[in-house]
Amino acid sequence: MTERRQDKPTACLALADGTLFFGHGFGATGQTTAELCFNTAMTGYQEIMTDPSYAGQVVTFTFPHVGNTGTNAEDDETAEPVAAGMVVKWDPTQPSNWRATDDLATWLARMGRIGIGGIDTRRLTRAIRQQGAPHVALAHDPEGNFDIAALVAAARGFRGLVGLDLAKEVTCRQSYHWDEMRWAWPQGYVRQTAPRFKVVAVDYGAKRNILRCLASAGCDVTVLPATATTDDVLALNPDGVFLSNGPGDPAATGSYAVPMIRGVLDRSEVPLFGICLGHQMLALALGARTIKMNHGHHGANHPVKDLETGKVEITSMNHGFTVDSQTLPEAVVETHVSLFDGSNCGIRMADRPVFSVQYHPEASPGPQDSYYLFERFAAAMEARRA
Repeated sequence: MTERRQDKPTACLALADGTLFFGHGFGATGQTTAELCFNTAMTGYQEIMTDPSYAGQVVTFTFPHVGNTGTNAEDDETAEPVAAGMVVKWDPTQPSNWRATDDLATWLARMGRIGIGGIDTRRLTRAIRQQGAPHVALAHDPEGNFDIAALVAAARGFRGLVGLDLAKEVTCRQSYHWDEMRWAWPQGYVRQTAPRFKVVAVDYGAKRNILRCLASAGCDVTVLPATATTDDVLALNPDGVFLSNGPGDPAATGSYAVPMIRGVLDRSEVPLFGICLGHQMLALALGARTIKMNHGHHGANHPVKDLETGKVEITSMNHGFTVDSQTLPEAVVETHVSLFDGSNCGIRMADRPVFSVQYHPEASPGPQDSYYLFERFAAAMEARRA
């Protein structure tokens, strides 16, 4: 069945329950299937689209002004977008920012990602909150020809993220060295020329800015693929090990990541620091479990309480699975919780410098509420060396 609407929409978002949203397509043409989530951040759409943690997802932006700062190569978190597509309320405008080198629609088209505008994103967000993250098919056809039955069937046929290991798809294919530090005015990005620590970062979908924060904390970083073994990690004689963010079901990625982490913990005393999926990998390795959330946490305005200091951090989050705090063993201390729903946001071992957080401390929504975690990691490496 092919439907042609009189107002000639050029894009269609079909939910697995048969709900349809018609709008204006931009970026690449074609069709994609994914899980649909929403993000409440007011800025950072380019960083969001290039965050590997969004693999397998179409992102609904609740903030309406998406595209007005354009795009530029410095803001990419990876070499190309990873999110499957984007949904916005208003069609992207021409950029008005001195850093812009391209407009959003052109950038998306070049990167092969579909966008749809003119959508009631408030209604869509309510549906996601009430019913959970749905499976969707997103299509863009400049002629406005859509096979509705086929789109709904495609959405229903999407297998979902439960049980899906996506880290292997977004990880690096071979190891590499990283020494670029955080952006600073007026130089921009500069290199770490006097590192104090050797750090192995295991890449489950690492964002560039996390690696920059490690370099700025004095780390000489070697990045290894997600499938790295304990021997691969310890052969580099690191002062510390970092576990990166990433997409997919942590239980699936844990089939190979957990044995590596347990091996590092059993065979060395090096400090270990995890973020996002790395946090979940550490929790699994220590004996906890993870569960799928109804609609996850995606945004740059999430309040998290540090249970050990009483301080509240404004954090950036992007996760659809969470560590079940009820399953944490006695030797593991819960350090942070979400003030939105009480879910776990941080852990540490009681007797070793091994810790992790669910949120993204490098993303700067606070803007510097959470940088202390990188400093804590560096201090732990310094203490062990002393």
